[in-house]
Amino acid sequence: MKTPGLLFLSLLSISLASCSSSIETFSDRDTKVDIKKYKTYAWIAPGDSVLNAPRRDKLFGGFIMQTANEELKKKGMRIETNQPDALFVFQTHVEGKVEYTQSPTVSVGVGIAGPGYYAGGSVPVAGGEIRSVNYEEGTLTVNMYDTRTGAQIWIGGAKGVITNSTDIEQMIRTALHYIFMRLPVKHKG
Repeated sequence: MKTPGLLFLSLLSISLASCSSSIETFSDRDTKVDIKKYKTYAWIAPGDSVLNAPRRDKLFGGFIMQTANEELKKKGMRIETNQPDALFVFQTHVEGKVEYTQSPTVSVGVGIAGPGYYAGGSVPVAGGEIRSVNYEEGTLTVNMYDTRTGAQIWIGGAKGVITNSTDIEQMIRTALHYIFMRLPVKHKG
């Protein structure tokens, strides 16, 4: 009797996971460094030193920086381009993925029983089709470096499913809000 209930719960959790449009965040930091001492920051571009150079992979680069600056300001940090305490750099990545699902199989069987024997057989008659769903997963990571040592001291990131109906700017805004919630810094304004 427990098997149909478990099957239903398994199918429900798989369905919810595949339909979910939530954003998953993560972060890590160097525990030997007191991140609270960093009060000023500047941005550097990934892979080069010219932030405003045209980059096809950074379509939303200006929006990401502007939104990140708003989140860092809420934390009491301020931009200082001459001698910042920390440097931030962000990366974006969109990857095509495939999710496979299989429909339940329905079988029809016949059984014959008598005193001391049992014989039977079953044949699958429906279901069992394997379907693939193509989707894109976007990842945004923000790295924080110490300007004196050059060491990475913190990384935060978010990833989520991107569809044709995704409001990219809202997704970026939400992702950055949750990413910077994980940054253990809060200075008085």
